[in-house]
Amino acid sequence: MGFTIGGIRDMRSASRRRGRMSESTTVAEYTGLWGWDVVPGARAARGAGAGRNECSCGADDCASPGAHPLSFASPVPAGATLDAAAAAWEEIPGAAVLLPVGRAFDVLEVSEYAGRHALVRLERMGLPLGPVAVTPHGRAQFFVAPGAARELPELLYRMGWDDAELDLRCLGPGDHITAPPSDLGGLGPVRWLRPPALDTAGCPPHARLVLGTLAYLSHRAGA
Repeated sequence: MGFTIGGIRDMRSASRRRGRMSESTTVAEYTGLWGWDVVPGARAARGAGAGRNECSCGADDCASPGAHPLSFASPVPAGATLDAAAAAWEEIPGAAVLLPVGRAFDVLEVSEYAGRHALVRLERMGLPLGPVAVTPHGRAQFFVAPGAARELPELLYRMGWDDAELDLRCLGPGDHITAPPSDLGGLGPVRWLRPPALDTAGCPPHARLVLGTLAYLSHRAGA
């Protein structure tokens, strides 16, 4: 039996519904299971000229196409149920899933190369680890306890890394990260290197437990 125009429309509609439901389920998992707030974010689309990306926010001069919160959309708070998440996401179809940093966690970010090697070492050492994400532009993001951004200079000083050239930064209050499986800036999806788990998602490790390994491998990767 061949396809009909109506059948194709029904398939496309069902596909969109599945996509929205999948995103709603992801948001509900983040809020209800892991205890994270979720913020609706902009998405990027390929522009017409010079390979530029345009942002769904509509601003011609957007500084971060597809990588910032939508100012008109309300966050979905930690603890929201599947029904609440689904209702909220229906209001902003196509939004990216962003997580605000500095509330439930801060983020230590290094190159993907350094992050992958650090993850192997840290797991072999048996240290407690939180979630770890990898972005499409080659960055690894380690979730650590809130306060890391404030403490980072002192921690690096105590560990003897304060004068070193490190490809390492810490994200804290006021920052947002794009969460899996959303697209980041038109480059592709963010993925989990180490998915959230019940024992660490809501209580990630203190930065000092992973910072030494991340700093060492970051320095080594840049040498």
